[in-house]
Amino acid sequence: MQYKDYYKILGVSKSASAEEIKKAYRKLALKYHPDKNPGNSKAEEKFKEISEAWEVLRDPEKRKKYDKLGADWKHYEKAGAGQAGGFDWSRFGGAGGGRSYRFETGFEDMGDVFFGGGDFSDFFKAFFGDMGEAAHKKTRSASGLKGQDLRAEMELTLSEAFHGTSRIIKLNGEKLRVRTNPGAYDGQELRIRGRGDARVSGGPRGDIYIKIRIRPDPNYLVEGRNLVTEVPVDLYTAILGGKIQVETPAGKVSVSVPKGSQPGSVLRLKGRGLPEQGGDAPGDLMVRIRVLLPEDLTDEEIRLFRKLRDIHQGRH
Repeated sequence: MQYKDYYKILGVSKSASAEEIKKAYRKLALKYHPDKNPGNSKAEEKFKEISEAWEVLRDPEKRKKYDKLGADWKHYEKAGAGQAGGFDWSRFGGAGGGRSYRFETGFEDMGDVFFGGGDFSDFFKAFFGDMGEAAHKKTRSASGLKGQDLRAEMELTLSEAFHGTSRIIKLNGEKLRVRTNPGAYDGQELRIRGRGDARVSGGPRGDIYIKIRIRPDPNYLVEGRNLVTEVPVDLYTAILGGKIQVETPAGKVSVSVPKGSQPGSVLRLKGRGLPEQGGDAPGDLMVRIRVLLPEDLTDEEIRLFRKLRDIHQGRH
């Protein structure tokens, strides 16, 4: 049986405080939550692993028993590495008990996810018991079958995605108010629990999954959480450097253009893309330079450009 290093799974030290453990769990749970990774089996397994570590380390009593187990693990391996008769699990509150657990993220936007029975690792089962798989099955049969989940799409403008918005949509014969936080991204899926199809035999209603689509914007290209825009820069500023005003979704900002900037070069404005959401860092605004050549030159300007050309060619 493989030993589970729950501290390593959450990326914290064994001396980490309860607050540090909670913070590490929150960050990882938001990243790997199934609602954010639909159809991604690796992310789902990672989320289960993270949740298992959190279930142990968040509880002072369980954590104390786990730390004691870690100190005695070498004795377990010498006793037969997996043979229950060779190691006294009873000292750690292990096998049996018929208990069931509900993993709760503790964050309103994530809700809770229940992993019963076989969803726990063999190590966890040996340590804490079978987690009441029979009781979980009994609960399911008593409550009936869950109604069918429904799926829909909701289109947002880039401004709505950036600032957040509230919409009323009609689905399944009901009017629903759907709110999005600032920083919504294309492909994001929102979950509304208990508003799907009607239950069967007294079971719970299904859920509604709403996928966000961001409408193409004439001024910005969306690349993940980053935004890309193109701004015109006059020839003199591109050559000599200077300041330009750049329009962002949050308003105008002053940007320095390095001297000698080439057409198509990109300036990165850190944190000016889609805002932070769900633990993801804010995106950047990528400003692509489009150099404008001067028009309607006077005879004097043409003469000076020729002189500049001759000077430049003379250097080479």
